[in-house]
Amino acid sequence: MLDILPDIDRWHAAGMKVAVATVIRTVGSSPRPLGSRMAVSEAGGIAGSVSGGCIEGAVFEEAQSVLEDGRPKRLRYGISDEQAWAVGLTCGGEVEVLVERIGG
Repeated sequence: MLDILPDIDRWHAAGMKVAVATVIRTVGSSPRPLGSRMAVSEAGGIAGSVSGGCIEGAVFEEAQSVLEDGRPKRLRYGISDEQAWAVGLTCGGEVEVLVERIGG
């Protein structure tokens, strides 16, 4: 988390809401380990990574909705029929991410 703290601090100082996505579970091969984090500001800033580029776009969109309504979301990504064309992990594993709004 130390790598994203400067960005979070800067966004909070500017009065922005911030969401943090955290890898909470992996199955099989996963591009990022448990505890990896990505921060998203309401202005569209991104810091950190939860998958090395595989699912960041989808997590960003979900983080924006968390910033709006304040309710955390638990997301699961992997290889599946409904996700195969939109979002998928190239490594073939599965990852669960918890997205929460932090601060004000």
